[in-house]
Amino acid sequence: VQLQASGGGLVQAGGSLRLSCAASGRTITNNAMGWFRQAPGKERDFVAAISWRNTGSTLYADGVKGRFTISRDNGKNTVYLQMNGLKPEDTAVYYCAASVYSLPGRTTTEYHHWGQGTLVTVSS
Repeated sequence: VQLQASGGGLVQAGGSLRLSCAASGRTITNNAMGWFRQAPGKERDFVAAISWRNTGSTLYADGVKGRFTISRDNGKNTVYLQMNGLKPEDTAVYYCAASVYSLPGRTTTEYHHWGQGTLVTVSS
């Protein structure tokens, strides 16, 4: 499966962005999907994940809970990350990924397919 992330950009603190991750090659209907981010010089960190269902269970990193919302549309083979109340510390390259499991997880080892990343820059 190929994953194409989009929607990144430059936004002021307090603003919003919506990231999209479109899958091609095969359906992701049976896969949990996740978003991770990597700031310069830092490791790739978990952001959010959603189980295989359109209205499935979700997981969030503590630092984004209440501000970010992950969702998916299996009919469109696409996953979204709505980011509100953005902070400068949210600046990073954001990656979407498809898990080998149907339930969401927080570790990179659970995800075997990765998109190319989209840059989010939040100015203060």
